Amino acid sequence: MVGVAVIGYGVVGSGVVELLDKNSKLFEKKAGQTVECKYILDIRDFPGDKYEDKHIKDFNIIINDPEINIVVETVGGATFAYEYTKKALRAGKHVVSSNKELVATYGSELLAIAKENNVCYLFEASVGGGIPIINPLYHCLAANEIHKIVGILNGTTNYILTKMIREGLSFETALKQAQQLGYAEANPSADIEGHDTCRKICILAALAFGRHVYPQNVKTVGITNVTLDDIAKAESMGRVIKLLGSAEKKEDGTVEIFVAPCAIPKDHPLANIEDVFNGITVTGDAVGDCTFYGRGAGKFPTASAVGADIVDCIKGTEKSNIMWVDSDNAEFVRSFDKLELEYLDKEIVLLD
Repeated sequence: MVGVAVIGYGVVGSGVVELLDKNSKLFEKKAGQTVECKYILDIRDFPGDKYEDKHIKDFNIIINDPEINIVVETVGGATFAYEYTKKALRAGKHVVSSNKELVATYGSELLAIAKENNVCYLFEASVGGGIPIINPLYHCLAANEIHKIVGILNGTTNYILTKMIREGLSFETALKQAQQLGYAEANPSADIEGHDTCRKICILAALAFGRHVYPQNVKTVGITNVTLDDIAKAESMGRVIKLLGSAEKKEDGTVEIFVAPCAIPKDHPLANIEDVFNGITVTGDAVGDCTFYGRGAGKFPTASAVGADIVDCIKGTEKSNIMWVDSDNAEFVRSFDKLELEYLDKEIVLLD
C-alpha cells in the first residue's frame, strides 16, 4: 500500500482526496498497488466532512510516519509550503505540488533537494491545471530544441477578455461576473495583474531552456487597462486581444520573456481559445508548433494532473531527474523594456 498525505484541503486538495477515493481501483491498476490517502493536513476544522477521520493539524505526524510515501502539497504560496516541501523531501518522501508560486520561486532548489534524497518532486498541476504540459515539454519533446513557448495561462483573464470581445462588457462588469461565477477571487489581483501567468511562463521557460527564471525579473503587464476601444481597434486589424505569457530563446542564447495583453491574428492557434480555457503553443526545431488545450484550473482537472504525478512517483519514473540551473538572470533574461516590439496601444503587444 502507498500512503499519501494531502497538505491543504481547499479546492485542489479536496479534489485530490475525492479522486483517490472515487477512482481507487483505477489508481491500483495504474500503479500496481493500492493507493490510499491516510492524512489530510489543514489548520481549519471540517466537521461532518466525509473524510473527517483523516484530518490532522500536526505536520510532524506525516514526516514521522514511514507509511507515508507521497506528500501532496496544495497549500499555495511560498512560505509554509516551502518549509513543508523541504522537510518532506529531506525525509525521503516524494512531493507532488500544484503550487506555481512555489515552483516559480524555489523550483531549482527543491529539485536539487529531491535529487539529493533520491525522491521525486513533480508539479504537472502547477501549469495549465488539467492540461498535460510539464511532462510533454520535458520528456515527450526531449528530442527538440525548444525555440518558443507562448500561452494563455490564466482562465480568469481569458474569461474576462472573452466577455469583453463577445458581449461588449466593460472590464469592470466582466470581472464582477467572473467573481460571481467563482472564476475570480474576491481579490483578483494575482490574475488580472498578470502575476499568475508570470509564474507559469517562468516554470515553462526553466523547463525548456534549463535555467531558473525568477518572476521578479520578468516584465509583467495585466489586463486592468484594456478597454473596449482597444478591443475594437484590434478587431479592425483582424486581431483579438489575449493575455499571453511568452518566452523565446534568441540566437545569442538569451531568453526574451514577458507577460502582456497581446493583439494576435485571428488565425493564430490561440485566438479562438475562450472563456476559462487555457492554451499553450510550444515550438520545437523538429516538431514545429504543438498546441495544448484544455481546462487550466478547477477542482478535478487540477486533481487529475496531481493524480498522474502520484502514479508516476509510484512507478518510479525518472522524472526526479528534471533539473534546471539556478540563475540570477542578469545575462539570461532580456528585459521587456528593451524588446523590439510594436505596440497597438498602451502596453498591448502586436504579436504574430
